[in-house]
Amino acid sequence: MTDKTKADQPAASALPPAGALDGLKVLDLTRILAGPTCTQLLGDLGADVIKVERPGAGDDTRKWGPPYLKDADGEDRAESAYYLSANRNKRSVSIDLARPEGQQLVRRLMAESDIVVENFKVGTLAKFGLSYEQVKDEFPGLIYCSITGFGQTGPYAPRAGYDYLAQGIGGIMSLTGEPDGQPMKVGVGISDVMCGMYAGVSIMAALRHRDVTGHGQWIDLALLDTQVAWLINEGTNYLTSGQVPTRRGNAHPNIVPYQLFDTSDSHFILAVGNDAQFERFCEFAGVGELARDPRFVTNSLRIANRQMLIDLLVPVLKEKTSAYWIDGLAALGVPASPVNDLEQVFADEQVLHRGMKISVPDDQAQGGAVDLIGNPINLSETPVSYRRPPPSLGQHTDEVLKDVLGMGDAELQRLRADGLI
Repeated sequence: MTDKTKADQPAASALPPAGALDGLKVLDLTRILAGPTCTQLLGDLGADVIKVERPGAGDDTRKWGPPYLKDADGEDRAESAYYLSANRNKRSVSIDLARPEGQQLVRRLMAESDIVVENFKVGTLAKFGLSYEQVKDEFPGLIYCSITGFGQTGPYAPRAGYDYLAQGIGGIMSLTGEPDGQPMKVGVGISDVMCGMYAGVSIMAALRHRDVTGHGQWIDLALLDTQVAWLINEGTNYLTSGQVPTRRGNAHPNIVPYQLFDTSDSHFILAVGNDAQFERFCEFAGVGELARDPRFVTNSLRIANRQMLIDLLVPVLKEKTSAYWIDGLAALGVPASPVNDLEQVFADEQVLHRGMKISVPDDQAQGGAVDLIGNPINLSETPVSYRRPPPSLGQHTDEVLKDVLGMGDAELQRLRADGLI
């Protein structure tokens, strides 16, 4: 089997509709970011994702702008960039869940679905007769994934949860920022995104279980649990040593030198990962004696004498440009890189080669397409595909209710007149 990059694959518009999850139906009862990240991933892998939204309002993030997508006339549409980031490859259906008739419609869609993903507060869907416990006997093969701030159990379960809160309670903010500054959140909703990723993995595991047994199951995921899980080495540093880690700015807790340094014209990242790399770096920098200094010859010693070494390196690294260090060290196999802004990211030759900037056809958008971030998954036999742009609110209501539930025009007209859809 040969390796394939996205650059070797057909253009987005030419990709085949079939994917690894082709034939699976996902009922998406989520909004904001964690749930939509999960369901977009499933859609990219080929699943048919039906996103249910509140008539006249829809996903909260539709209004989280500017910026907004422009229409063909250059005017703002009702889809913010935030919404666009997690809602491609979905069909939008508007249904009023607060009414019994709407709840029955959603239940009928559940009957035709393999997977349900929801992120309502604990107990909300039970009021509508749509909780896992209320539907599991009727739909024994259904995989039902619930995403909340704090999980279905425990003292915090009733609370509303947002990414920012999870970052605060879950410890990552205590590790992020300058040592003498405030605790700092990560610049994107990383607890939401990682929870969506864990949800995707969980659903794949549940699908495998259903393939073997025929039985579905309930998946209970929490933003806080996810945040604690990806404390990774710093979390385990604490559990191993009993010492509470502190903020180190751009420095690494377990490797030295591994941080941002100023240069004569900017700054760059130096990421020395082992003793051999440290020796090559020192020789290139003209300070070969530091690699032989008994205070610095091993990583453990460099950690113990961290500030002493950094104080010696700072003036040396300021003598040359960022390009000098990055290009020269890369040639020696010593990891180094720039710190790109987003204009530089989406112009980077490697990022472009790997297909991480995509353009999905959308005849209602300015220029006939919407620019999005690509999916990083590369599958040699069942590649991801970009079949649908993020939908406008209720764009596919008639299509889905006709195709999935077999409704006729008269029934659709009645439901619309009643304000149910």
